[in-house]
Amino acid sequence: MSLTERDKKYIWHPLKQHQTHPDSLGIVKAKGCILTDENGNEYIDAISSWYTCMFGHCNDYIINKVHHQMQQLDQIMFSDFTHPPAVELSEKLINILPENQAKIFFNDNGSTSVEAAIKMVLQYYFNRGDKRTVFVAFENGFHGDTFGAMSTSGLSVYNGPFEEFLMDVKRIPTPNGVNHTDILQQLEKITAENKVAAFIYEPLVQGAAGMKIHSIEGLNEILSFCKSKSIITIADEVMTGFGKTGRNFASDYMVTKPDIICLSKALTGGMVPMGITSCTQDIYEAFLSSDISKGFFHCHTYAANPIACAASIASIELLESKEIQQNIKKISDAHELFSERIKKHSKVNSTRQIGVILAIDIDTNMERYGALRDILLKSFMKEGVFLRPLGNTIYIQVPYVIDMVLLEKVYNTIEKVLDIL
Repeated sequence: MSLTERDKKYIWHPLKQHQTHPDSLGIVKAKGCILTDENGNEYIDAISSWYTCMFGHCNDYIINKVHHQMQQLDQIMFSDFTHPPAVELSEKLINILPENQAKIFFNDNGSTSVEAAIKMVLQYYFNRGDKRTVFVAFENGFHGDTFGAMSTSGLSVYNGPFEEFLMDVKRIPTPNGVNHTDILQQLEKITAENKVAAFIYEPLVQGAAGMKIHSIEGLNEILSFCKSKSIITIADEVMTGFGKTGRNFASDYMVTKPDIICLSKALTGGMVPMGITSCTQDIYEAFLSSDISKGFFHCHTYAANPIACAASIASIELLESKEIQQNIKKISDAHELFSERIKKHSKVNSTRQIGVILAIDIDTNMERYGALRDILLKSFMKEGVFLRPLGNTIYIQVPYVIDMVLLEKVYNTIEKVLDIL
């Protein structure tokens, strides 16, 4: 019996309507940029398995670091203990994060890193005797599937059944380079009518919205406004972090730095789950008190798992290497050239690119999980390329280790599929 048939007996997959899409492809091996299914077919992973395996699948450098750590310390509760990988990772992160970041809080994944950030904000004001419960977020943003993260997200396809249970969040449009004044006026009105606790945002790129890219200048004006009103800013860098925008973090493009940063995905190079919420010294100090109840009583069993920390240390070392930095530049340059090429295609409406992120909007109406989207996905897979369209947006986020021959195959496959669409 195939993996697909065995899978259907017991497994409930995420983001899937099993009534209409009961099958899941069995992948048995992954190395570098290549996925291999149970029948021996190979596929280029052109989205790095949801932007996690940015240094390639089963990267030998990360494997060796993890293997060594597994022989020293596998898991230890982090409430009462610390350990070398956690300390080393925190030092490495503080060294590359925006300069205002001072403390590292460990959690499990992207959603929980956001969840921790939201709770930090709410308790920050509670500890100071200043109750604030309203959050500001961008329209069409996505921050995760746990309740706080889901509340701040703006994509109803994920949140619809839960709307009545969510927190109070006021939404503003993303800055597109011409509407900054309107947004600032909206913020003035929101802050005048509500006790705003924080502004949470995906810096520069809204991933789940279709890799929508917004203005650096406009976002910086919003952050500056929030700072002038003593509103805490939370940068969700779960998708954008660790080199994808061409810099270590998308926040590096802004003059005004966030108070809190959420990290996951490429943090461990896709090897194992891990999430981190970093914050400024000011945020941290609001929890210091002789009153124990003012401490941050939020914990995950596998927080700061030594094996995950080892994977993260290796990933950061790879990110800082000359080879990876050169590869990021090569991919970015190649994307820029392909963007100019593909935007002339009759089926293409527009393109946008930053760093290794390239998005192509097809000139057609298409549901996020509709039939045409499924046809596109299957067509790409038939050509040996794994691309997962977001509605009418085809996006590329290849591992940094991809060679130019494979990258050109990704480009050619997109052109070929669009020609027959």
